[in-house]
Amino acid sequence: MTELKEIQRLEGHTDRVWSLDWNPATGHAGIPLVFASCSGDKTVRIWEQNLSTRLWACKAVLEETHTRTVRSCAWSPSGKLLATASFDATTAIWENIGGDFECVSTLEGHENEVKSVCWNASGTLLATCSRDKSVWIWEVLPGNEFECVSVLQGHAQDVKMVKWHPTEDILFSCSYDNTVKVWADEGDSDDWQCVQSLGEPNNGHTSTVWAISFNAGGDKMVTCSDDLTLKVWETENKGMQSGGGFAPWRHLCTLTGYHDRTIFSVHWSREGIFASGAADNSIRLFVDDNESQVDGPLYKLLLKKEKAHDMDINSVQWSPGEKPILASASDDGTIKVWELIP
Repeated sequence: MTELKEIQRLEGHTDRVWSLDWNPATGHAGIPLVFASCSGDKTVRIWEQNLSTRLWACKAVLEETHTRTVRSCAWSPSGKLLATASFDATTAIWENIGGDFECVSTLEGHENEVKSVCWNASGTLLATCSRDKSVWIWEVLPGNEFECVSVLQGHAQDVKMVKWHPTEDILFSCSYDNTVKVWADEGDSDDWQCVQSLGEPNNGHTSTVWAISFNAGGDKMVTCSDDLTLKVWETENKGMQSGGGFAPWRHLCTLTGYHDRTIFSVHWSREGIFASGAADNSIRLFVDDNESQVDGPLYKLLLKKEKAHDMDINSVQWSPGEKPILASASDDGTIKVWELIP
């Protein structure tokens, strides 16, 4: 019987934990796993696994920089920089300098709360989004300089998340306006345009879209929403996107009836399992359904973990290490680390 086993409950934040992100350069070649978490307590915490005890400890607290809630955090692909987005309308860039994290840059421009931050696959671009309805794309320049190269106005409401495609420089954003928008640089440098909008008319969500995640291959995407559904989308061969124009996304299936309150987070593992976390305090895991019926959902429930936390689950994220380890962050102020036992 497959089991999601709680390894450890991590305390330290003094308010709700909004988000977490694993450092992609950790968890292999003898480097201990590291992740960052961010909170309504205005701080970011860096957690590291002890290689001998396998237990986690807080290695650093990043504080006295943001003046309001830190809503989102994201490591650069090299794992050397950490970006943190805050309700104080700024995004801070932190560098690990000899074990100490220093704020080396502050990105300003959004009118109000920054909700999400994400690096592209090569670490050359950074995207941020805000309650001001805009998405900003920043170019990463030498010497920890960041230059805004595009401000994308297309959403009608608060933008909840930005996510880069895992291999292409194509950006995805999701919003309180119930849509997912796809943005691409149409040949000209920095001429970013909305190339597709996934909404109700094309089998999209009927309420706020909270999160987006891609499978390892980058040809499928899962979204989660306040409408209590998860939706899987697919695109035709990715190879076309680099040279032959944009390959549009289409709705593949909708998973409904698995959570009875808002689904805030979804994350697809390299092994093809996606996890969801919701306001019903539970975690669900889904896998490919090889025996799916014609026209039926192509994914099946692998496991449900009721009462995973005492309050809303805001973020679930699979680790980059060898073992299937999941971390979850909650309004209850804790982070839990889980291992999937087959």
